[in-house]
Formats: sequence, C-alpha cells, structure tokens
Amino acid sequence: MEGERPTGVTIMVILSVIAGVIGVIGGISLLALGALGAGIGALGAGMGVLALGFFTLVIGAGQIVFALAAWSLKSWAWALGVIVLVGNICLSIISGALYGGWGSRVVSIVVAAVVLYYLNTRRVKEVLRRA
Repeated sequence: MEGERPTGVTIMVILSVIAGVIGVIGGISLLALGALGAGIGALGAGMGVLALGFFTLVIGAGQIVFALAAWSLKSWAWALGVIVLVGNICLSIISGALYGGWGSRVVSIVVAAVVLYYLNTRRVKEVLRRA
C-alpha cells in the first residue's frame, strides 16, 4: 500500500534509536574522558580518545536522524542509513582493534549489518525512495 510503513522499518527505527542514544551517550563520555586524559598530561592518548568520542557522537546522532527520517519515510533516509550504518561498522572495528572489548563491538557490528541488509531489500528501498 502506498506510503504505509512496513513492520520491519518500524523495528529498524527502534534499533537505530537505541543504537543512536547509546552512541551519543558513549560519544559524550569519550569526549569527557579524552579531555581529562589530555588535561592530566597524556596528550596523545587523550587526543585519540577525543577523536574516537567525536566520531562516536557523530555516528550516534546520525543514527537518530536516520531513525526519524525512516519513521517519516523520507526519500533521503535510505542514503543516510547506508552512510551511518557503514560508519558504525567501521567505527566498531577500529575501536575494537584499538581498545579491545570485542563482545559489545561484535553485537554492534552484527546489528548494524542486519539493519544494513534489511535497508537494501527491494521493499524497503521502494518505500523509502518513493516517499
């Protein structure tokens, strides 16, 4: 039906909001930690954590914007979703390689990959691109 949101899109929106909120909180936390580290003299490590925090915050905010756009069936939601989800996967791999903690990283990668796969199904592409 024209303009009707598939149930899978609703699930995708919920997952993206959850991941986005976690990303924003994590990004802000990493920014604070990086500033603290740079402030106490560990400038190199502090700057690395600041950079990771910035990118985490951007990806988290992007996921929230994507979720809102997908909920509203905006035509640009598909492109934003692909960019943000690929960025999320890359960020998870980089932060896992640098800092370890692969358990949560693997979950993040799998969820992002599943949402990215669903986003590329014909039905979702049709719904989001014709909106």
